[in-house]
Amino acid sequence: MQIKGNVFKYGDNVDTDVIIPARYLNVSDAKLLSEHCMEDIDQSFVKEVREGDVMVGGFNFGCGSSREHAPIAIKASGISLVIAKSFARIFYRNSINIGLPILECPACVDEAEKGDVIEADLSAGVIKNVTKGKEYQTTPFPEFIQEIINAGGLTNYASRM
Repeated sequence: MQIKGNVFKYGDNVDTDVIIPARYLNVSDAKLLSEHCMEDIDQSFVKEVREGDVMVGGFNFGCGSSREHAPIAIKASGISLVIAKSFARIFYRNSINIGLPILECPACVDEAEKGDVIEADLSAGVIKNVTKGKEYQTTPFPEFIQEIINAGGLTNYASRM
């Protein structure tokens, strides 16, 4: 799977309440959730994000509650990949379950800036910062996780069986 998009960069400990504020947790429509994604720390995000863009974060991205609303809001906003130094484990699993690719690559995070163009080959575990001319190797997902992501999430994957 190939991904290419512009970077939106955030810091360490971006929690699920920042990704989608708790006041919207009574909403189950992904499009509506996406309209409020990141609004408490980045008012411009929903206005600037485009289909295929890439979100970059620091350590412990997605910490906090175990709600699936956070990765759903990110994916529905148009983000095609999240790269972080590390992820909260429940956010990591929820992301895979809904078909949102996420990769850990501290060096890429350190060097990426908002607006940089990132290309990623998920099957090879290769990330390129096209803007800076840098390439990073990360661990690719095992084949079965790639299949879940390619299917658009665990529910779609399981329904194929």
